[in-house]
Amino acid sequence: MEYTLWILILPLLGFLSLGLLGTRLKGKSAGYIGTALLGLTALLSYFTAWQYFSMDRVDGIRQALTPVNWTWMRFTEFLHIDLGILLDPISVMMLVVISTVSLMVHIYSLGYMDGEKGFQRYYAFLGLFTFSMCGLVVATNIFQMYIFWELVGVSSYLLIGFYYTKPEAVSASKKAFIVTRFADMFFLMGILLLSYFTKTFDFGLLCDPANQSIFASAAGKTFLGGAVLSWATALIFIGAAGKSAMFPLHIWLPDAMEGPTPVSALIHAATMVVAGVYLVARLFPVYFFFTPEVLHGIAYVAAFTALYAAIVACVQTDIKRVLAFSTISQIGFMLVALGVSSMGTVEANGLESHEGLGYMASMFHLFTHAMFKALLFLGAGAIIHTVHSNEMSRMGGLRKQMPITHITFLVACLAIAGIPPFSGFFSKDEILTATFMFKPWLGVVMTFIAALTAFYMFRLYYNIFWGKPAQHEHPLHEAPKNMTGPLVFLALVTVVAGFIPFGKFVSSTGAAYIIHLDMKVAITSVVIALISILIAWKLYCKGTSTVPAKMAGFFGPLYTAAKHRFYIDEVYQFITHKIIFRCVSQPLAWFDRHIIDGILNGIGWITCRGSLAFRWMQTGQLQSYALLIILGALILLCISLFC
Repeated sequence: MEYTLWILILPLLGFLSLGLLGTRLKGKSAGYIGTALLGLTALLSYFTAWQYFSMDRVDGIRQALTPVNWTWMRFTEFLHIDLGILLDPISVMMLVVISTVSLMVHIYSLGYMDGEKGFQRYYAFLGLFTFSMCGLVVATNIFQMYIFWELVGVSSYLLIGFYYTKPEAVSASKKAFIVTRFADMFFLMGILLLSYFTKTFDFGLLCDPANQSIFASAAGKTFLGGAVLSWATALIFIGAAGKSAMFPLHIWLPDAMEGPTPVSALIHAATMVVAGVYLVARLFPVYFFFTPEVLHGIAYVAAFTALYAAIVACVQTDIKRVLAFSTISQIGFMLVALGVSSMGTVEANGLESHEGLGYMASMFHLFTHAMFKALLFLGAGAIIHTVHSNEMSRMGGLRKQMPITHITFLVACLAIAGIPPFSGFFSKDEILTATFMFKPWLGVVMTFIAALTAFYMFRLYYNIFWGKPAQHEHPLHEAPKNMTGPLVFLALVTVVAGFIPFGKFVSSTGAAYIIHLDMKVAITSVVIALISILIAWKLYCKGTSTVPAKMAGFFGPLYTAAKHRFYIDEVYQFITHKIIFRCVSQPLAWFDRHIIDGILNGIGWITCRGSLAFRWMQTGQLQSYALLIILGALILLCISLFC
């Protein structure tokens, strides 16, 4: 399966060719070249998935493959950095997700970005991002993953700041870059700490339950009251939290909506933001066997983030920001599922018991969410492309003018709300079941968040496609076919994806997992979702209800706080500008300019003054030099005689 190397090479070729020669291409040529290369990448990914998942299991377990691997740097006999390709259930699944969504974005952008300045540059950056993301998920070791992790950060910075003439886009790109780099610093610290004790970067050694001896040197070692391995995995999770926008490192994601809407679909809905989830899933055996307390902590952080983001999404008026906070909340669902999961057990019949449900549910939701959230963002792009505004107040009654966008958007809303038979119902139900099995109170919290999800998504839906039509200076129309085509494709995937026997392909042990719906949980979640949708219909369908305004007045400070994201950004501004910059940076700058520079300038001044004082000795006359030498010799002689 060495051909899998071309899955990385093709988008990289797209980036290099369009980046170097793009300005010489006319019209949409750059878009067609980038799309063709991504089409080949997608076909290779699908073929890889078909070939890998059709292979026979060994002792009931699906084995990992390393078709390509070579040593790049060798530090010791055991510790070295390799570059290669690792194929296992989650990496193959991620290749399918990345290539599918990226291909849809490439096709969609032919219409959405038509006529934009920098069209070639846009497609070059898309190729770089796809290359970086594919390299991240097939990494054979954690250091290779870190290299591509940083490349993903760079490419997302370039795409978010694509409209570099807009101050908001520049600010958003810098904010995303700084926040994620801050988190990545902790990620690197965790990598170094983990590799120092285990003497390896390799995922195959780190994640093999039969190879636990490599952790023996870290056993019993503590730092600041915590086990060294707990510190390592916690630091790695901080890196994951930055990339996946977990509280309090979530602040970059809503502002990243300043980038083109297709970029939001690719980076901030389906691929980049799930990199943190993928990282925790990749190192799941390490978390489970050695630091279960960190794994449970991840669940609690993710649950709080999901609740926070869902509440904020309920009061936003910018459709892209609603979807941004929805993404944060849904990523929280995935990490909660991982946090409450276990490795499971392989029974005599080769099937995995219910203990590994959370892991499988997390990966299942990652897959389904990528499809319907990309559909939502691309649908939002079609609406913005027609209305020329992000605000819901500028929309209303669009179902007649945009019938295809309306139907596909509705499919995605039903999926994320958890209504059967759409895909989101199946994956979200498994997550809720896993949380109820772990702690019932956590299951209740996640069910409430699911209810909020149904409410804010149908609040968005009714405000856009029903409600009171806004006045527009130009006639409204459906998006072109190269934009509606990806919408229809993703809608079809969203309809059928829930029926995929996902557990047979992806599980925590590699053994087949048979999904069984918990009817009590399923019926409860569906009923609650329908009630939430009914409330949204009552409040927003006609667009004439005064209840939302009264509710905003009733909740008062809470509503205002939620609308301003509970002032988390203001807290960051206060800490950075008022405390760090004013109380730390400015005093240090004053100390540097006046004390350090003053000492060095003083040394220079003394040297110059001393030189002037002794300049009279440099006369250029031999007699004067001889006299000085004799006097010096006499002085040294007197010192030696009397001392």
